[in-house]
Amino acid sequence: MPNIKQFQWRWPLGAVLLLIVLSYMGFQWWLGPAIDTEEAKKLDIVQTIVASGRVQNPNRIDISAQITSTVASVQVTEGQWVHQGQELLSLNNSEAQANLQVGLASLAQARIHLHQLRDLNEPVAAQMQLLANSNLRIAEKNVSRTSALFERGFVGQAAQDEADRQLVTAQAQALIQEKQWLSVQMQGSEMANAQAALQQALAGVDAAKARLAYTRILAPRSGLLIARHVEAGDGVQAGKVLMVLSPTGPTELVVQLDEKNMKWVRLGQLALVSADAYPDQLFKAEVSFINPGVDPLRGSVEVKLKVVDVPVFLAQDMTVSVDIEVHRQLAVLQIPVSAVHSAKQQPWVLLVRDQHAVKTQVQLGLHGPVGVEVISGLQAGDLLVPGVNTDVVDGSRLRLRKP
Repeated sequence: MPNIKQFQWRWPLGAVLLLIVLSYMGFQWWLGPAIDTEEAKKLDIVQTIVASGRVQNPNRIDISAQITSTVASVQVTEGQWVHQGQELLSLNNSEAQANLQVGLASLAQARIHLHQLRDLNEPVAAQMQLLANSNLRIAEKNVSRTSALFERGFVGQAAQDEADRQLVTAQAQALIQEKQWLSVQMQGSEMANAQAALQQALAGVDAAKARLAYTRILAPRSGLLIARHVEAGDGVQAGKVLMVLSPTGPTELVVQLDEKNMKWVRLGQLALVSADAYPDQLFKAEVSFINPGVDPLRGSVEVKLKVVDVPVFLAQDMTVSVDIEVHRQLAVLQIPVSAVHSAKQQPWVLLVRDQHAVKTQVQLGLHGPVGVEVISGLQAGDLLVPGVNTDVVDGSRLRLRKP
C-alpha cells in the first residue's frame, strides 16, 4: 500500500505548481499579447497609377495592292527587317506589259505624224501656197487684158466670163493653200492636233508604266514586317491589305486608364514600364497624349506614352504594365497601408500609448505603393498596431517586442 504521508506531501506540491502556472498565465493575459509595431516616419512618398496596355507604332503602314491581279512571287517573310524601296512582292504583269507596248506604239505613231508635219507637210504647203499665189497673179493679169480686149470688141463675152472664172478659182486655191500652210505652222490646228496626240500618247505610256510599276510592291519605308497575309498564286484586289509594316520611328504605349484617375494624369509625367514577357527589365516612358474623350462603354480614357529608350526586346503589340508617377511628396509623415482601418470611410489606426491600444482617427493624403500620407492625427515616431493583429482592439493591453 502507498505511504499515506507521501501522498499527503505530493498533493500540496502539485497544487502549488498548478497555482504558479495559472498565475503566470493570468499575468501574461493581463500584460496583453506581444506584438511587433509599425512606426510613423517622415519619408518621401510617390503616388502612381498602374495600368496595362500594349506597344504600338503610331506609323504602322498597311500595304495593299493598287490593281487586281495574281501574286507572282513573295520576296519577304513575316518578322523580316526591310529597307525603303525593297521589293516585297510582285504581281502578274503580262497585261501591264502588253498595255505598255500598245502605249509605246501609239507614242511612236504620234511622233512620226508630228515629224511628217514638220519635215514634209509644212514645206509642201509652203510651196503650194507660192504656186497658188503665182496662179492668182496670172489670173488677175489675164482678167485685166481680157477686159481691155472685150471693151474694144476684140473678144466676146465668153472670153470675159472665162477669165473671171479663172480668177475666182485662183483666188479660192490661194486661200485654201494659205489655210493649209497656216494649219501646219506651230500654232496651227493640224499641228495642235498632232501635239495633242503626242501628249496623249505620252500620258498613255506613263499610265502604262505606272500600272506596270503597280505589279511590284515596294517597302514605302524601312521597318519591321509584322504581318503577311498573302502567298504566291493568291488573287488580290485593289485595296486589299497584303502586309503590315512597322516602320522606324517613335514607339508608343497605349493604355486605358479608369476615368476617375483623369485628374492625376498630366503630359510629360514619367512612368516605369515592364513587358509581361520580360518583367524584370524595366524601362522608362513619358506621357505624350491624353484623349480628351471617355469611352462610355468601358469608362476609361486612352493615354499614350512615348518610350524614352526603346529596349531591343520590345515588339509590336506586346503587353506591358505601366506605373505612371502622378505625384511625389518629400519628407511627409507616412505609415504602412496595413495599419489603416476603414481607409475609404473614416480611417483610423490603433496607436500604442502606455502599453495600450488606442483607437485614433487620422486624415490621410497621398497613397503610395506600400505607404500612405498622414495629414493629421499622428506624429513622427508614433507606434502603431499592424493590421495583422486582428485580436487587438481599442483599449487592449500590449507587450511590445523588442526590434
